[in-house]
Amino acid sequence: MFEILGFSFIQNALLAAVMVSIISGVIGSLILVNKMTFLTGGIAHSSYGGIGLAIYFGIPIFLGASTFAIISAIIIALISFKQRHRLDIFIGLIWAIGMAIGIVFVDLTPGYNVDLMSYLFGSILAVSKDDLIYMAILLVITLIFIHKYYREILAVSYDSEYASLRGINAKGFFIAILILSALTVVVAIKVVGLILVIALMSIPTYIAELISSSLYEMMVKSAIISTIFTISGLVISYSFDITSGASIILVSATCLIIFLFFKKVF
Repeated sequence: MFEILGFSFIQNALLAAVMVSIISGVIGSLILVNKMTFLTGGIAHSSYGGIGLAIYFGIPIFLGASTFAIISAIIIALISFKQRHRLDIFIGLIWAIGMAIGIVFVDLTPGYNVDLMSYLFGSILAVSKDDLIYMAILLVITLIFIHKYYREILAVSYDSEYASLRGINAKGFFIAILILSALTVVVAIKVVGLILVIALMSIPTYIAELISSSLYEMMVKSAIISTIFTISGLVISYSFDITSGASIILVSATCLIIFLFFKKVF
């Protein structure tokens, strides 16, 4: 079993699994406490528009998807400030339009036979050195942001009105969290795909929330749990030759069910 560690694509996949798990654990905690799961779902699916544009214009996939995801995040944030009661409608529109744009540009790309499954359900074994660099940069930015503004983030996440009264730019931090969520979604797509990305960012976080007494503790435990789930799913995926994204989420979901069962019984 351990001989597979000699392959460079396995090494890349393991590095990606660890980095994306840490990012997802940290940002997933913020998404959960800020009740932004639905918003992030809209961003995740709209980012396919950036993938289609990147393929059509021949630019890096991460660059196209990140740009589209950030724009979507900002639009959603601005709408939430002014028309929150209609936010679900606009998220649905952004979701559908982004997916449609992506599909159209993929169809228009001459001579390109895209494997849609790799974007919908992940392809962690195909992670490149450039992908790892992108993930590492996002990980560093995320950790610096959390370390520097933890108190402000804590205040905004649990009581944005009180945070505003204290002089904290609640709207600015809300937008920043959404943008980081968008970028996290983009890197997570490589691991589990568009369809399953929200599960990766919510299942470990939910378990961590139930066994944590603070946001910081929740972030740390979520990152650890997510790493365990992702690596376990990757091993199972390689062993049985099944899609890595689906394997990771099934491991996560199974562990969640077992955890909830034991929590209820004991």
